[in-house]
Amino acid sequence: MNGWVADDKYVIRTEWCFEARTIGSRRIMKWAVSIGFVALALAGCAHFDPQEIAPVRSATALQERSLGSAELLEFVHDHLPAAPLAWPPKSWDLEMLTLVGLYYHPSLDVARAQWAVARGGSVTASARPNPILGVTPGYNFSSASSGPGAVASPWLPSVTLDLPIETAGKRGYRQARAVAVSRSARFTLFQVAWQVRSAIRMSLLEIAYSDARAKALENQVQIEAQLTETIGQRLAAGAVSSLEASQRRVAADKAQIDLTEAHRLAGNARIKLAENLGMPASGLTGINLDFPTELAPRAPLEPAVRQLRDTALTGRSDVLAALADFEASQAALQLEIARQYPDIHLGNGYQYDQGDHKWTLGITLELPVLNQNQGPIAEARARREEAAARFTAVQAHALALLDQAVANNDLAGTSWERAQQLKDSQTVATQTVETSFAGGGADKLDLLLARLELGAGQLSWLEAAYRAQLAAGQLEDAVQQPFAGQATVETPRRRNK
Repeated sequence: MNGWVADDKYVIRTEWCFEARTIGSRRIMKWAVSIGFVALALAGCAHFDPQEIAPVRSATALQERSLGSAELLEFVHDHLPAAPLAWPPKSWDLEMLTLVGLYYHPSLDVARAQWAVARGGSVTASARPNPILGVTPGYNFSSASSGPGAVASPWLPSVTLDLPIETAGKRGYRQARAVAVSRSARFTLFQVAWQVRSAIRMSLLEIAYSDARAKALENQVQIEAQLTETIGQRLAAGAVSSLEASQRRVAADKAQIDLTEAHRLAGNARIKLAENLGMPASGLTGINLDFPTELAPRAPLEPAVRQLRDTALTGRSDVLAALADFEASQAALQLEIARQYPDIHLGNGYQYDQGDHKWTLGITLELPVLNQNQGPIAEARARREEAAARFTAVQAHALALLDQAVANNDLAGTSWERAQQLKDSQTVATQTVETSFAGGGADKLDLLLARLELGAGQLSWLEAAYRAQLAAGQLEDAVQQPFAGQATVETPRRRNK
């Protein structure tokens, strides 16, 4: 009896050890599988890449920007349709400086980052919902199987798996909206590039005409000084009144003030150009700028107005961005309508119930009985109407800009032509006085007054030419035809400075 009991105990002990080893092996296998799943999940996870902003280093890099940077020169040369043979260039024109602005200006970096955010939204919209795994351990304290000699385990572990299934094409509508938003951000980037080019052109225009006006005023100041001296001599001889002499001195002082103001405007225009290029004003020191003040013969715009209007109303960056915003609002409305239909959740569960293996399968969905997503649908429909109205407003603004630019171009061109005729006639008149002076038929006062009048005509011509160039720039901005290097704005710049 004792031997049998001993044998029985031995058998029981042997079976328990075997069971323990089996359970341990199973646990090891389960842990290995779990670790494998976790490793696979972590392998596809993104990792945080820390970045920092060093204000001192950033400020130093900004202050060291210049037109002599090797990376900048390479960029400009590579994207210039007709690069000069002598490189780096001796003078910088609008096309070259536009590429400098596209390379340096920080607003383009901001617009590129916003476009990258919109492209990231496309990745988010394409994602499918993840299944949900639930593990619920349980223990039956009142089960008879939990006492001594129990065969079945009192543990009641269960595992559930929820597989969400989107219905009614929601994922496709999300993707369509994200693509439209990304397209809008891309066109906004091009709009920013146009603003940079327009600002650079305006600054070059201000510099060219401020410099030209300063040179013309320097000549006027010299003539006024000679006139003041001549009138003073005549006043001493009693040939003129003190009022005439006083008026001449006032005119000379005014010419000097105008010259000082012209130099101030020219300096401010250079500082503004540097800002529009995204570099410090010191980076333009000693740089020759090429912006012609002489205008070519003006061609009539009337035959091309219809084509310019079509180009502006259908091809401007802000018009295309507004159109993409409308497409995004339409996709958003389709998504909200699709959300009337509930998603399906497939439930799959397993439970080990005191020795019994139980498997369940269920389907759950939201019952749209209390609301059918009518509120979000109404909001999305209103946003679509808002986007449509905004698109019309953008087109109307583009049309107004074009009409104003065409009108200004015609009026400014006519004024410039008249100023050119006046300048030519004054040149002929001055040459006549100079010939008469050389022959003794005119005195020095007549000669100086003729040259002063010619200088005034030169200033009027410069003002008219400035307005004609300004109108031409407004027309270019209104139409927004492609310019050299425009395609480069999509590529982020990697530079040391």
